[in-house]
Amino acid sequence: MWVLSPRTQQTSALRIAAARGYEECARHLLLRGAEVDAVVGGRGALHDSVAAPHPACARLLLSFGADPNLLSSDGSAPLHLCTAPDSLQCAELLLAHGARVNLATRERSVTALHVAAARGLAAHVGLYLRHGADPALRSGQGETALNAACSGAERPREGPAYCLVAERLLAAGADPAAAGRKGHTPLHNACGNAQFALARLLLRYGADPTAPNGAGDTPMDCALRAVPEYRRHCPERTIALLLEHGAGPVRPKVGGGVDTGGDEGTRLWSAVGTLEWWDVASVGYRDTGPCDVGQQCEMGMGR
Repeated sequence: MWVLSPRTQQTSALRIAAARGYEECARHLLLRGAEVDAVVGGRGALHDSVAAPHPACARLLLSFGADPNLLSSDGSAPLHLCTAPDSLQCAELLLAHGARVNLATRERSVTALHVAAARGLAAHVGLYLRHGADPALRSGQGETALNAACSGAERPREGPAYCLVAERLLAAGADPAAAGRKGHTPLHNACGNAQFALARLLLRYGADPTAPNGAGDTPMDCALRAVPEYRRHCPERTIALLLEHGAGPVRPKVGGGVDTGGDEGTRLWSAVGTLEWWDVASVGYRDTGPCDVGQQCEMGMGR
C-alpha cells in the first residue's frame, strides 16, 4: 500500500486513499491510528484529497482534526491546491474549518486568490473575496491577483471567465494600475493576449493606456506584438480601443515595420504582414482587411 525508497518513505496508505477518493478506507486507517497530518513524501493526505479533488475525503480528514493550513514540503497549504473548477466544494470546506485565506506559499509567496485568478476560477475568486482575501497582496514577483488573471488569459475562448475574475477583483478594490513582473500592468497583459473585453473592463476602471512597463513599452506596443499570433481574433479592436482612450502615437520600433500618420486616421501595419492595411480613427475603426468580424471576433472562440 505504500512505496519506499531505500531511506525515504514517498507516500502513505492514508495519502493513497485520500488521493483516490477511498473514503471508507481512509476512515478505517484513521480509526486504526493513522496520523491525519503526517507529511509523507512532501504532502499530507488533505493536500491530496483537495488536489484530486475528493470533497468527501477532505470532509472526513477535517472531521478527524486535519490542519487546513498544513504546509507541504514546498510550502503550499491545501487551499493553494484547489486549482480545478470542481474543487470549489473543497475550498469551501477548508475555509469553514479555519483555512487562512491570505496565507502565502513559502517559495513564491502566492495566495489562494493568486492561484484562482491565474486559472480563471471566478467562483473561487468570489468565495475567497467573501472570506476576506486581499486583492492588493503581491507575490514574490510583485504580482497582484489582477496581474495574474490578465497574464493567465492567454486563450481567446477563455476570455469571458477571466473577465468575470477581473470584474470581481476590481469591484473588491484591485488596482488596475498595479505594475507586476517586468513592470507590466494588467492592461499590458490583457493587450498582449488580445483580450479586447478584458482591456475594455480595465480601461473602464481607470487603467492608463499610456503607462510604460519596465522596458518602456506601452499597452499599444503589447497589442501590436500580439497581432501575428491572434490575427484571427481581430486584434485591431483592442488597438482601436486604446486609441479611443488616449493611447499615444504608435512608435515605429515595434518589429521595425509600423507606419504612422495620415489625415484619415492612424494607419497601422503588422510587422510581419499578417494583416492588411486598415485605418483607426479617434472614435473607432474601419476595417479594410480580411478579418470577418461576424465569424472571427466572437467572445469565447478558441484559438
